[in-house]
Amino acid sequence: MSVTVALNRDHRPRPWKLRLQTRLAICLARTLALFKPYVLRRLLTRLSKGAAPADAAVTSAARDSVLASSLGLHGLRACLPRSLAVAVLCRLRGTWPTWCVGVRTAPPFAAHAWVEAGQEMIGETGGYDSYSRLFTVPPTTPLPPPAQDRTQGRTQNGTQNGAQNGAQTRAPDRRHDQGPDRAADQDRDQG
Repeated sequence: MSVTVALNRDHRPRPWKLRLQTRLAICLARTLALFKPYVLRRLLTRLSKGAAPADAAVTSAARDSVLASSLGLHGLRACLPRSLAVAVLCRLRGTWPTWCVGVRTAPPFAAHAWVEAGQEMIGETGGYDSYSRLFTVPPTTPLPPPAQDRTQGRTQNGTQNGAQNGAQTRAPDRRHDQGPDRAADQDRDQG
């Protein structure tokens, strides 16, 4: 069965930097789509670290740019590389949407991949509850620096933090790691 689809052509000029980033994102997405799901999830989790959460306008603009650059990503079976390209393009621009993989909750059941910004599916038909999410890669923020205890100059895990106190630390005595015979030889050599 074939479906005839009319595509709208956006005639607005896009900056060359955005076009270059979009094509790079599409190439990376096509490569990422070849990985196994657990490897892909790990890669995307690492890629999302430190990025700000993308809002709906930024994610929608990234999706429009991806679709304007590649007619092959308009297809029904191109949801995985399309969603990956949108996520990678957002990351190249400093943000990260929530990347999702799931299945349709009502018949006919089918697998699908998409991006979300907040509770909104970007560019997808159906509502937020029309798909059951199997796994997601949300934006992750970097961990805050460990809090310091002012009385002792120690971090929460109890280790000394010399760089922030201005204190100089000595190199550890490595003689104890080498066994008693080696430590005695070093003492004899020094004395």
